[in-house]
Amino acid sequence: MSRFARALRFAVALALVPSMMVQPSYAWGHYGHEMINRLAIQYLPKDVPAFLRNGHAMDTVEYLGPEPDRWRNRAEPELGDAQAPEHFIDLDEAELIGTLPKKRFDYIQALAQAQPRHPELQLTPAKIGLLPYETEEVWQRLKVGMREYRHRVAAGEDTQPAETTILFYAGWLGHYVADGSQPLHVTSQYNGWSGPNPHGYTVDHKIHGLFESTYVNANIKPADLASLVAAAQPKLLDDEWDDFLAYLRHSGSLVEKTYQIEKAGGLNDAGSPEAKAFVEERLAAGAIELRDMIYTAWVRSGDPVEEYHGAN
Repeated sequence: MSRFARALRFAVALALVPSMMVQPSYAWGHYGHEMINRLAIQYLPKDVPAFLRNGHAMDTVEYLGPEPDRWRNRAEPELGDAQAPEHFIDLDEAELIGTLPKKRFDYIQALAQAQPRHPELQLTPAKIGLLPYETEEVWQRLKVGMREYRHRVAAGEDTQPAETTILFYAGWLGHYVADGSQPLHVTSQYNGWSGPNPHGYTVDHKIHGLFESTYVNANIKPADLASLVAAAQPKLLDDEWDDFLAYLRHSGSLVEKTYQIEKAGGLNDAGSPEAKAFVEERLAAGAIELRDMIYTAWVRSGDPVEEYHGAN
């Protein structure tokens, strides 16, 4: 990381201290989001344009990793409230509607239609979450930005504006992809077990922040994750929506393991080897998924499209 980027990160951290003291925990904290974004850019394949793989790109996309959490501030309550559900999805409740539709408003309508069948639940987007929808929409923005970059290259025009747009979208996308690798962001059991609890998991509202921020900040370094990301070969996704849902479901399958590790004391102080390996794998999974989604957006941006003429 450049000296400027380090100084900028420190300044931002200081500026955020007052708001962080009163805000709930966010997936991976600032540090975890930065690591995921940087590693995703660092391990992009060589057929992605050089501007998206250089040091400036890594510093910029790293800085932007926590960006959507900076919008969750009580000084801007309308912004914070509107986008808060985009950081999570309670899959155990969302999938009561069946197969999740790809479009946001179809999902919202399906939740409303399912509500009478589940009066014990609150099946609203604000309660259940919108994570895959925000991710898909930002991914599509990234693909559009990359298509415009291709057009400018072909026309011999200045590509700098398009490059700036692409780096912003890549950093923005990274936040939500990273949220999805945190098991407690894809379950209704997100911060203390509720309901029947035969295994005696914690009911305190502390596990979320302990797992994603306190433990990560104290014990995980980018070098710990690099080999895991490097070992996973870049993958062109057949369908980014289906792949991301599968990725979220895999995270969801690890919810109980997260609680088991906490129950065994694995997240206290330096924790246990099992906890460290588990957290490293989850962070690396976020970087790998982000890298592959960026790579897929670049390749698919070269696909032919019908020109837009002012009407849907």
